[in-house]
Amino acid sequence: MNGNELARSRGIPRLKEKIKRALGPAGVFFRGFLEHPRMVGAILPSSPAVIKAMLEPVDWANTKLFVEYGPGVGTFCQPVLDRLPRDGELLVIDTNPLFIEYLRKTISDSRFHAVLGSAEDVEDIVRSIGHEKADYVLSGLPFSTLPEGVGPAIASATARVIRKGGAFLTYQYAGAARALTARHFPRVTSTRVWANIPPCVLAWGWQD
Repeated sequence: MNGNELARSRGIPRLKEKIKRALGPAGVFFRGFLEHPRMVGAILPSSPAVIKAMLEPVDWANTKLFVEYGPGVGTFCQPVLDRLPRDGELLVIDTNPLFIEYLRKTISDSRFHAVLGSAEDVEDIVRSIGHEKADYVLSGLPFSTLPEGVGPAIASATARVIRKGGAFLTYQYAGAARALTARHFPRVTSTRVWANIPPCVLAWGWQD
């Protein structure tokens, strides 16, 4: 390798690192989408309007464990931590090591747990941090594009892990998650938030 080739080989990683720092969380999110489009399902994080509407029905005073599937770069993480009581905990689960590494580096709250794994294993993961049940589970996973059988398996495990009175919260750009939720939860409420790119379908499956 000559001097020019060596300089180029060193310069490319440095350039990528500069671009990543300049773009911040959005750059990390976009890279995650490019690497795993079927698992991320969007090229932009959710808007503040989606976050506010999605979290509005939660009974925060009585929430001990809040779980999120597919947290990405943590768009919901800080809003959830801001609302949780001091003895509440937030568990996030993602199959993408890029996102888990980013969250572990950027969120230092002792109530926060970031786990590299599958939402299908939520029951075991919840038990691994000292809980038997979750109060709420939030998911932005693109159920319509997940591999065959994975969506129903996740919904079934989620229904088992949520306590009575809790809920499964989903936000998507189509109705797949809402339809799947209705198979496992006795009551489902939903709405649409237009102030998002693209407009977002929100659903709450209640474990009455």
